[in-house]
Amino acid sequence: MNAQIARRSFLAAPLSAFAQPDPRPSILMLVSDDQSWLHTGIGGTRALRTPAFDGVARDGILFNNAYCSSPSCAPSRAAMLTGQHFWQLEAGANMRAHLPAKFPTYTGLLEAAGYRVGSQGKGYGPTNPADKSQNPAGRKYASFAAFLKETPAGRPFCYWFGSTNPHRPYVPGGWRKSGRWTLADAEVPAYLPDTPEIRGDILDYYAAIEAYDRESAAILKVLDEAGLAANTLVVMTSDNGMSFPRAKCNLYDWGTRMPLAIRWPQRVKRGQVSDSFVSQTDFAPTFLAAAGINKAAAMTGESLLNMDTALPRTDRTFVVTGRERHSTSRNAGQGYPCRALRTRDFLYVRNFKPERWPAGDPPGSADVDPSPSRTLMAADRSLFSQLAFDRRPEEELYDLRKDPAQMHNVAALPAYQTARKKAAAQLTAYLRQTRDPRITGDGDVFDRYPFWGGAEHA
Repeated sequence: MNAQIARRSFLAAPLSAFAQPDPRPSILMLVSDDQSWLHTGIGGTRALRTPAFDGVARDGILFNNAYCSSPSCAPSRAAMLTGQHFWQLEAGANMRAHLPAKFPTYTGLLEAAGYRVGSQGKGYGPTNPADKSQNPAGRKYASFAAFLKETPAGRPFCYWFGSTNPHRPYVPGGWRKSGRWTLADAEVPAYLPDTPEIRGDILDYYAAIEAYDRESAAILKVLDEAGLAANTLVVMTSDNGMSFPRAKCNLYDWGTRMPLAIRWPQRVKRGQVSDSFVSQTDFAPTFLAAAGINKAAAMTGESLLNMDTALPRTDRTFVVTGRERHSTSRNAGQGYPCRALRTRDFLYVRNFKPERWPAGDPPGSADVDPSPSRTLMAADRSLFSQLAFDRRPEEELYDLRKDPAQMHNVAALPAYQTARKKAAAQLTAYLRQTRDPRITGDGDVFDRYPFWGGAEHA
């Protein structure tokens, strides 16, 4: 559909229905699956070509400090949809559980306000949606073009595209098909061993990121050709971090810090960069505010944008993340409950059950997706393997000014006691304010919610 056809379609619509185009913006979410914040071209990874993401960032706002609520698929997406932290969502806090219908979602509120709502690919899940009549991300469509074809001209829409890239499994060595890369092009984080196996695994991950970017580019092209780009708020992000040991399912930056770019040509000035802390719980309040709808009282997120100025918010000085159960690899299906406070200078992590194994009971370590990296690291007792798989103390503190890779826990050092106590108090106060059962009630309830079968990994 090109712009001329879109205009003809609008003119052909009944004047009684569309005498005035709806001024409210449309919403387009483009969500990758398991991608850390720095893995885009504009994010600084030289080997990556991500023109769709980079273009959205240059045409709008690039957020450098965006965090998911939980580094696990379903709870992260539940937090995006509801504007609440995962620990506020009962069974929705867990992987392969369900999101109870009583929790309002931005998709449901927009639909009730007259928006057409649809989705494609991976929405909330993989999971059994239980008491939701359809996936909370919206009714499924084969493509964005098919969805637009059924959308009356002038009516705002809300569409969610959930890619399965760059989720594992990868085709080992698939990166060679590009013809561009050598092993030297892989940028190995400091917390992973620098070996040919790890480098090849990272390049396979890069190839899957570029596939997601191409999928997104195709959708953005349909939007542009329909003449709808100017008043569509486009978000490109991921649900949680890269699927490598000590990343996904962990509260370090490679698990929780997300790529995020937002474009809204009619309102948002292009070329902005925000270093303020934002949470993906802010998506729902942002979309509702843009549509002129009050957020639900239960939503604890805040709009990313000041709707009067269309500028990004700048008042948040920290963000809180956490996790509960991802797989059933521990005794009696237990999770690994932990919460973290991230500020400019420190990352503080509270592990509520330090006697449990963070990656899952050995030898399987099922909270780490099967991969060449997991196989290599699980076979030795190097520092890298200890950091990824071994038990952790109740408290962790990382001095980000000296240790950006978050490898050296200083929580027990005398010089850091003031910083540790301050972070611990700030985290506890926030969790109490947002009614986290781990602080205010029966935290073990998260271990008792049903697990809807399927593979150990998700």
